[in-house]
Formats: sequence, C-alpha cells, structure tokens
Amino acid sequence: MRGWRVAGYLLLWSYAAVAVAPLIVMVIDSLRPNTEVLSRPLALPTTVDFSSYATAWTQASFSTYVRNSVLVTVGAVALDVAVSLPASYVLGRFRFRGSGVLIAYFLAGLMLPIRLGILPIFYLLGSMNLVDSRLGLVLVYAASGIPFSVFIMSAFFRGLPRELEEAARIDGAGEFRVFARVMAPLVKPAIATVVVFRFVPLWNDFFFPLVLLRTTDRYTLPVGLTQFFGEFQTNWSALFAGLVIATVPLVVLFLVATKQIVEGLTAGMGR
Repeated sequence: MRGWRVAGYLLLWSYAAVAVAPLIVMVIDSLRPNTEVLSRPLALPTTVDFSSYATAWTQASFSTYVRNSVLVTVGAVALDVAVSLPASYVLGRFRFRGSGVLIAYFLAGLMLPIRLGILPIFYLLGSMNLVDSRLGLVLVYAASGIPFSVFIMSAFFRGLPRELEEAARIDGAGEFRVFARVMAPLVKPAIATVVVFRFVPLWNDFFFPLVLLRTTDRYTLPVGLTQFFGEFQTNWSALFAGLVIATVPLVVLFLVATKQIVEGLTAGMGR
C-alpha cells in the first residue's frame, strides 16, 4: 500500500512539474532582452530587464485590453451570482408546483452549448444596439453561466438544515432577511466555487469577443493578444511579457480562493 502511495505522489509531482515548466520558462524569458531569448531560449537571464512589460503595457495597448477584460469578466460573474443566488435558494429550499420543471429547465442549459445560438444572440443584441458593446458581452456571459451557478448553489442550499431558517423565522425574521442574513452566508464556499469556475473561462474566452466586438478599444485580452502577436511576432520577450500579464490574474485568483474552492468541492461531494 505504501508503495502505491509513493508512486501516486511521484506521478502527481511529475504532472505538476510538466504543467508548471512552461509557465516558468514564460516568466524567465519575459525578463530577458529579446536578443538573449532568440539566441538561448531556455537559458537563465544574465540581467533582469522589465522593458518588455512596458512595451506590452503601453505600445501594445495591454492596459486597455486588461481593463476591458476586468470590466467584462467581473461584471458578468457578479451579475451571474446576483441572479443565480436567489434562484438557487428558492429551488433548493422550497417545493411548489412547477419547481421540478424549473430545475429541469436550468439543467437543460448545461447540455446546450451556447455557441450554437450565436446567430440569434447576434441578432438579439443587434436589435438592442448592444453589438460592439461591453454591456452586451456581459449580458451574454452572465446568462450563459446561470445554469451552472444554479446547479452548484442549489445543491448547497438543499443540504443546509431546516432548523436554521425555522429558528430565524421564530425570531421574527422575514423571508428576505432569512435568505440574506442566515442562508446566503452559509454557501460562501459554493459562491467561491462558482466565481472561480466562471471567471477562468470568461477571462480566456476568444469566441464571443471576436464575434460581438468591432472596435479595438473594446477588445478583451484574448482578442487583443491576436493583434499583439501579429504586431510583435519577432519580439519574443514582449510576447512572453504579454502572456504573463494575461496569466497573473488567474494565478492570483486561484491562490486567494484555493481554500474556498476545496471546501466547496468537498462539501458538494458530501451532499
């Protein structure tokens, strides 16, 4: 048994090393002059040079792309959670006529890829003058994430003991106060899980910004990176710096929310 455990640890550490190695190379090469990167791509830097980050941030408009990605992604995730949280509470804690149909309706959203509906989405946003708009992109992203968010958070609400809300009602709390003050704080691990699992694909999404955005000043990072690669395709140091800038928010998010993610996933499995 001990031998299998050691083999499992070795396998996991080997996988971690393979996964992290490209990130380390990316960071190291972003801190080297372009001539060194071209001549010795896998060598350690002889001097630390941050000029590539300045080039990416100013000349390549990365400041604009990062701002757009933050506005769109944070706005979409916040709207997603704001809509899904009360819906999950109702579906997880109450049984009423048609509740099963509503649950099935939300679950159906998990099985239908939203990209299949790109034409109706495009025409709908066009009728609302929201094509080439960050707001339109936020609405599309938020709507696409609601089925997943409701599925995760309603499972958590369903597993909470009934005595908690009954005690709050006996103390005179109304239904909204029971939800906001008693029940919602107890599902913070589920909210953190939803935030992370929605933030990452939205931050990296290329398809919808490419289709729905027309103006360069409104591009998000994935689409901006394609412009960046075309303009700086011979400046590898700047390219690596741009990739580091695009990756850092995701790494920080995982480091900050790791504990909540683990609690959310293990609690979900326990239910």
